[in-house]
Amino acid sequence: MMQLIVTVLAAAWVGFSAYAILTRAAWVIEPLRSYGVPASWWPWLGVAKAAGAAGLLAGLVLPVIGVLAGIGLVVYFAGAVVTVLRARSYKTVAYPIMYLVPVTAALLLVAAA
Repeated sequence: MMQLIVTVLAAAWVGFSAYAILTRAAWVIEPLRSYGVPASWWPWLGVAKAAGAAGLLAGLVLPVIGVLAGIGLVVYFAGAVVTVLRARSYKTVAYPIMYLVPVTAALLLVAAA
């Protein structure tokens, strides 16, 4: 039951993040600009998040898909943490961590099942 709750919440959280970047929400786009992320990458980043969220949910039926999606999202958000740190935006590093933690928890729970 815990795996179901954590996975659904993590997928919803990442899905929300995908929606925000794909709709170019100002509160997402402005930091991306300041971090030096090229605008041509934004749609691909949004699609990667959306695919990861869908993969987490699919993993509830086929666990291997959930594991692969979880690994991809952990790598994605770890890269986001590195990007923020490289931009020396230490005050905003908590934001990608807020996505990394639930995705990591979902990955660990599905891998342990």
